[in-house]
Amino acid sequence: MSRTEASGRVFNILRFCLHDGPGIRTTVFLKGCPLSCWWCHNPEGQASGRDLLYYEARCRRCGACVAVCPHADAAARDGVILPHALCKRCGACVQVCLASARELLGREMFVDEVLWEVERDFVFYEESGGGVTLSGGEPLLQPEFTQALLEACRSRGIHTVLETCGLAPESVVLAAAAQADLVLYDLKVLDAEKHRRYTGAPNDGILANLRALAGAGRPLVVRLPVIPGINDSAEDLAACTRFLVQLGLRRVDLLPYHRIGVDKYQRLGRPYRLPEAAPADAERNQAVATFFIQEGFEVTMGGMK
Repeated sequence: MSRTEASGRVFNILRFCLHDGPGIRTTVFLKGCPLSCWWCHNPEGQASGRDLLYYEARCRRCGACVAVCPHADAAARDGVILPHALCKRCGACVQVCLASARELLGREMFVDEVLWEVERDFVFYEESGGGVTLSGGEPLLQPEFTQALLEACRSRGIHTVLETCGLAPESVVLAAAAQADLVLYDLKVLDAEKHRRYTGAPNDGILANLRALAGAGRPLVVRLPVIPGINDSAEDLAACTRFLVQLGLRRVDLLPYHRIGVDKYQRLGRPYRLPEAAPADAERNQAVATFFIQEGFEVTMGGMK
């Protein structure tokens, strides 16, 4: 199988993005993530398989979904099939829903199919210094497809950005980073116990891979989600700066907590695990940015542009 014949599972291709790297970009979101962060704003990207979203406000309660669902006896409520554990994501209910109240996310795409989508905006990349960003989910859970897509974009002169949480074998991380013009490395929490609690996975491999990337000299920006009460204490911020200074990394992109993705959890039939959390105000966000600046970091806020 050639590189261009590689296929992967994609849940969204978003055009004209301004915060996922320099310039105007097309962001390709890949399915599957080894983390399950409590604040994740793309929960539809966590599972490797397809996901079914239900938009209650659009639903006419016509009963068409109940008629076709093989598990209707266990899953129907008030004449509607809601997201449930028995769902196999077969898509039958999506096909009969005339109100577009159901959406099946996660389609298999070949590299050439993705290229056809992203090359439509080539003129915008040229004029703005933009390109293609691979995000997720976690692109490195689909290493062959990710590397093939990065290689294909580079061969066509398209600037590439890889956004990763870093939880993958070191060889996979380094191979993909070698094909990317820039790596956006999401660093969640330095404290090992808190990282496991709030993301569902240890962080020793993540930190080791960041060391390896820094040692390889790859163009790199560390992205730090700032989550009130979880990783924004003085101790957390100081630990982060100490670690990054040791690696010679002085560029950070701070991502203040927001609740934009909260409604997605309801559409997926999942609980949101930070129901009481509120975004920090502008003064607090600026204080965090000032802390890093005073420690000698180049800081962007809310997504790299």
